Amino acid sequence: MNLFRNVVFIAAIAGLVAGVVLACMQAYATVPLILKAEVYEKAGGGHQHDHAASTNSNAMSSAAPADNAMTSAAPAPAETAAPAEDEGWAPADGFERFAFNVVANIVTGIGFALILVAVSEFAGGIGNWRQGVFWGLAGFAVFTLAPGLGLPPELPAMPAAELLPRQIWWISTVAATAIGLGLIAFRKSLPLAILAVVLIVAPHIVGAPQPESFETTIPEGLHHQFVVAVTLTDLVFWLVLGAVVGVVRGRFTGTATSLRGSFA
Repeated sequence: MNLFRNVVFIAAIAGLVAGVVLACMQAYATVPLILKAEVYEKAGGGHQHDHAASTNSNAMSSAAPADNAMTSAAPAPAETAAPAEDEGWAPADGFERFAFNVVANIVTGIGFALILVAVSEFAGGIGNWRQGVFWGLAGFAVFTLAPGLGLPPELPAMPAAELLPRQIWWISTVAATAIGLGLIAFRKSLPLAILAVVLIVAPHIVGAPQPESFETTIPEGLHHQFVVAVTLTDLVFWLVLGAVVGVVRGRFTGTATSLRGSFA
């Protein structure tokens, strides 16, 4: 098999495992909180923004901002509020919603695994599960922790700034954090280390776009629980993703230092 097929194969297995794990955790950790928030949303008489785009909208909301948080990847991580009658189709509560959530998380996991495998190969590859855990921590820091400091996960009925400015800030933060961590890890130079710190801190000095008003019917305690739950489930997702990549890649490459060296 060629290099591309091996990368895709490893990413597919890792994404499948991590996606299923994430969906199971969300069923117990974040879905109940979203259902509680929907009660407040309905009692408040309206939406602040749309929540029916995908079942992958909220649980990995720190992974990429969509109309509420994340409608594509990212990890990121993957459930959404029940839609109002005029908001179109959404999976029904119960098994259908869980199944749709599993599929969305698997697709998300494969996408992040492709990024993880491709980037790690430039550094010699992930040789075992221990190295995979460290790479997973880096992925968590880049895609969840750093952007989540400015754009925390949102529950239904919570206000949010305009989508485009949030997307720009999120992408800039992810890119700056990734470059900064790369400089610290792979370039042993004081000037570059200082530059790395500047890159990591700069987006937070600028600040993420904020809504005009923070008024919401959602209790602060409920939102805090949701942020903690999303962050912890995302952390486990990334640790599992990195570890599985390391295990699967190790099975394929043995003692080889890179996929290219083994299969190209």
